[in-house]
Amino acid sequence: MTKDEVVASILFSRDAGTYDNLRRRLVPCFDDFYGTALKLIQEWQTTPEIHVLDIGAGTGLFSAMVLAQSPAARLCLLDGSFAMLDQARNRFSGIDQVEYHVADMANVDLTGADLGGNWDLIISALAIHHLTDDHKRDLYRRIHGALKPGGLFVNAEQVAGPTAISDARYSKIWHEQIRQLGASEEEIETALERMSHDKCAALDDQLQWLTQVGFSNVDCSFKAWRFAVFSGQAPN
Repeated sequence: MTKDEVVASILFSRDAGTYDNLRRRLVPCFDDFYGTALKLIQEWQTTPEIHVLDIGAGTGLFSAMVLAQSPAARLCLLDGSFAMLDQARNRFSGIDQVEYHVADMANVDLTGADLGGNWDLIISALAIHHLTDDHKRDLYRRIHGALKPGGLFVNAEQVAGPTAISDARYSKIWHEQIRQLGASEEEIETALERMSHDKCAALDDQLQWLTQVGFSNVDCSFKAWRFAVFSGQAPN
């Protein structure tokens, strides 16, 4: 884990208790963003019982949506922050089909016995952009290797613009949108402190990386400025 990744983990742990309350104000396209990811899963899923790994799961927000849609799913939430996973444990209190694993996503063995082996579905939301590009590419390779044949990877992510001008536009529009949604200056300042350690990559680059490590049906199904949902399947 790099120094920036360590600092980001500390900041997310600090803000774990208020993280969920801010999502709709800080992700202006919240419903379409997560809704598209869930639709991808619904269209792919053929059996009710699926084994799901959530990478950078945080408080379990995305996992909770998946479980609501697929009540027979079994989930493993992986995150580097104890505090974030404590929030997830509270969210899923009394539900025995959810497990928790504290680990650095940049290095953890996704097929290790402690994680239960291969996966039908691997998901991530607003997490992988905290890694360097080299670590992103390596994680995508490990995700591909950890999926069962035909398994699906869905990443609901924050991406960089293809140019510096585009990236500046993304930032400007995001600030306008979140203020319209009622985000306070204090909330924006706290979010910007966390985001100062982001290492977002352009969407096209990440689609190419998925293809290069062997994913099929690589596609972006949703994009609204800096927010994108993209996916790939492990070949049968």
